[in-house]
Amino acid sequence: MSEQLFQARIPIFPRSVKGRFRSLKYYILFVAYSIYFLLPWIRWDRDIGPHQAMLFDLAGRRFYVFDLVVYAQDIFWLAGLLVIGAFLLFFVTGIAGRVFCGYFCFQTLWTDVFIMIEHLVQGERNARIKLAKASWTANKTWRMGLTWLLWLLVAFLTGLSFTLYWGDAFTLSKEFFTGQAPFPAYATTLFLTATTFVMAGLAREQTCTYMCPYARFQGAMFDQDTLIVAYDEQRGERSGGRQKPSKSLLKQEERQQQGVGDCIDCGYCVQVCPMGIDIRKGMQYQCTSCALCIDACDTIMDTVNYPRGLIRYASERSMQGGKTHWLKGKTIGYGIFLIAITGMLVWSIATRSSVELNIRPIRQPLYVVLSDGRILNRYEIKINNKSSKLKRYQLSIDGLKGAVLELAQKNPIRVHPESSNVVLAKVVSRNIEHTKTRTYITFVLRDVTDSTQPTLKKVSVYSLPRR
Repeated sequence: MSEQLFQARIPIFPRSVKGRFRSLKYYILFVAYSIYFLLPWIRWDRDIGPHQAMLFDLAGRRFYVFDLVVYAQDIFWLAGLLVIGAFLLFFVTGIAGRVFCGYFCFQTLWTDVFIMIEHLVQGERNARIKLAKASWTANKTWRMGLTWLLWLLVAFLTGLSFTLYWGDAFTLSKEFFTGQAPFPAYATTLFLTATTFVMAGLAREQTCTYMCPYARFQGAMFDQDTLIVAYDEQRGERSGGRQKPSKSLLKQEERQQQGVGDCIDCGYCVQVCPMGIDIRKGMQYQCTSCALCIDACDTIMDTVNYPRGLIRYASERSMQGGKTHWLKGKTIGYGIFLIAITGMLVWSIATRSSVELNIRPIRQPLYVVLSDGRILNRYEIKINNKSSKLKRYQLSIDGLKGAVLELAQKNPIRVHPESSNVVLAKVVSRNIEHTKTRTYITFVLRDVTDSTQPTLKKVSVYSLPRR
């Protein structure tokens, strides 16, 4: 007899619910989908470059984000964004638990849409359960086929929309459907179509429970003051436990007198949970803090005229009768770090220069001693023009008395918009008395087309013969 190593998946059929948190999730879903699907189609006029608001040009090694053009050299900005995102997640989790998972995570957003399609085609929870258990008749085949077809359509639009961020949306979409798009466009779209269909349509809660590492390490960020979706066990159970309403247990006062809790054991909170858990069993790592069980419970409490809040956002400390402490050492630390890193990133973007100067000494050979005794060093100079206008730059040297700069191009140097120019340079100096094998020289770059631009200086090594 073989040992079973894992439990087979138990299908979950979430019931629909109305309430303030469900409405909030709809609003966030609408905004997120609008941004994701429409952003590639927004036009953005530029003097040079693509007229698309957001486009990631891998071939040109440029990333266009509205008026901001990010070059490959600015990759540290991405590192800054990732650090900000990580610590923002830690900061929010320490205060409000897994609200990111419940409201903003792509898995949650896409699963919501897939469940909505399932509900639209197959009906409410009970109808979907019956359909799943039924044999494969014409009705089941048609409904399941239509469900999967709509899932596939959403998944395809998801993959195609992502692909359109990497090329002109109008041109690339036309090429895609006429068979003229490059192979990576089809491969990327196919891959994301398949993963979206599987993750949001078939795997669903298994993705959050078993694949996402956040479900496992979130506990390290929780404490007694972290807001979680909590069931008020003292009110819901009391000494007599939870019982369904009866003739003598209709009013809340009657239940209190008999020691019976306010929970009427309707199971609505369990039925609406997309993770299939019972929040009345306490905090569980599967819970994504989507708060749909709060809406469900509040609906029932309104129906039986009991106060809301049997299930609510609350901290462990407040559930025990204490006061939630918002200002904690780690919260303040995360906040200060986030403000500092965000400020540094904004400052770096706001103050970046429109030109970049890179100096690379040519080391083969390190230097050349000319026939008249003068010393020659060679350099490869790369000038990046990050602006959208043609620029002319005057290059000079400083720091080495009597040295002469010779360029392989005319000086001032022309550099086209959003382009670079590589210049070979020679620096010749007289054979000075020295005790070191190297000194330093400063290259000075001045924008002659715009006198308001600051002068750029770059220090490099100047090699000398050994004495």
